[in-house]
Amino acid sequence: MIRAAGVAEVTDADFVAEVIESEVPVLVEFTADWCPPCRQMGPVLTALAAEEGERLKVVQLDVDTNPETTNAYRVLSMPTFMVFRGGEPVRSMVGARPKRRLVEELNDALG
Repeated sequence: MIRAAGVAEVTDADFVAEVIESEVPVLVEFTADWCPPCRQMGPVLTALAAEEGERLKVVQLDVDTNPETTNAYRVLSMPTFMVFRGGEPVRSMVGARPKRRLVEELNDALG
């Protein structure tokens, strides 16, 4: 998987520990190597992780190698972004988007 710099990769094995049990809200990008819009989001996620690191954890999950989590959340399109707060998904967004729009949507979800 092509990882965004400064963004951790999560897997089926550690999803609960890294996302569900996280003390801070988590933005998960469900991504795949074969997805051009996913690659476009790399610099956006890198910047977001650097700027929002205090209040938000940013991670990526490769849908091809982590089918359990992908299926559990019914992710069908890449990229899909999900915001988890208190172990629950509170917002889902599908498709690449400019950083400004992603930040606005995150602010709505995080309150």
